[in-house]
Amino acid sequence: MTPTQILARIAKGSIPPAILLLGPEAYQRRRIREALLATVPEDAVTRHDLSQMELAEVLDDARSLSLFAAERVIWITSAEAALPKGKVAEDDGEGEGSGGSGDAAPLAAYMKDPTPGGTLVFEAIKFDFEGDDKRKQERVRKFYSSIPDVVELEKYSSHEARQEAEAMARKAGFRIDPAALDLLVEALGADVSRVAVEIEKLSLFAQDRAVGIDDITALVPDARATTIFALVNAMGRRDRARSLEILDTLTREGEYLPLALAFLSTQFRMALVAREAGLKSSQQVQGHFQRLGVPMWGSRAEQVYQTVSKFSKPQLERAMKLIFEADRGLRDARPDDRIVMEQFILQLVK
Repeated sequence: MTPTQILARIAKGSIPPAILLLGPEAYQRRRIREALLATVPEDAVTRHDLSQMELAEVLDDARSLSLFAAERVIWITSAEAALPKGKVAEDDGEGEGSGGSGDAAPLAAYMKDPTPGGTLVFEAIKFDFEGDDKRKQERVRKFYSSIPDVVELEKYSSHEARQEAEAMARKAGFRIDPAALDLLVEALGADVSRVAVEIEKLSLFAQDRAVGIDDITALVPDARATTIFALVNAMGRRDRARSLEILDTLTREGEYLPLALAFLSTQFRMALVAREAGLKSSQQVQGHFQRLGVPMWGSRAEQVYQTVSKFSKPQLERAMKLIFEADRGLRDARPDDRIVMEQFILQLVK
């Protein structure tokens, strides 16, 4: 089940007796929590932590009928802690002290006859849907298999995060430049919960003016990351003076310069693909990469096309060679990475 589907059910008043929230994404989890808590009085909400108590104790509480509220929401965190000792604990390197009694039978019995008006929400946010976490998450899912309503909270992709951020800004009633929106999402690592906080702050700042890149740099935490993207854009425009100025800022702020080079590599590789495909506009760039399955929004496509228009194919191929050499230089035991990056900029932007 997706977050949108459970939110629609809550809005219709069709709330299941138990929900398992599976995955680390915080923004949708917060929306679900707010929607559920809005359906009951404040004193009808109970919170438990399975790292501090047994699952059987939570279920005993759920069986208790309230004298003051016909409906209850019982929010249960650390759902992974109820698994058998040694299952998740050993995999996660936490030793035998982690994990609960490991008996899922009481939950299965409760689900056959749940308390009327009660909703149990189990929050299992520790493991992701990929890599080593996937196997651990499947064990959590299996333990709570008696709960049919499982909401998968997967992290947003960069493209999805940008779409959500754009919708937030529109709802908040202020204008933000597309490039500034890109930088906001990238600077916050496509973490939509953090983006939501910054959008709220920017809405108070913006009033009747459009928010630009300089505003993001000044107001948003991790603004140094936005400076990296400013460097990418400046070099894509063949603006040597601006590129060196931004490099100076990055160096003074102690930024990790190989990260900037990695972003440059992506920009120029996309530009080379666009050049070889003979794309003549940002719209064509966007459509081409989307057909290839690569997320691409309008302002990002404009940045790529801007690079295409400033560099010929031989220059783009040379740029890739220079990026390779700069990357090798940054890996050497050199006294100053800034020297490597300055030489790279001077060679690339002539």
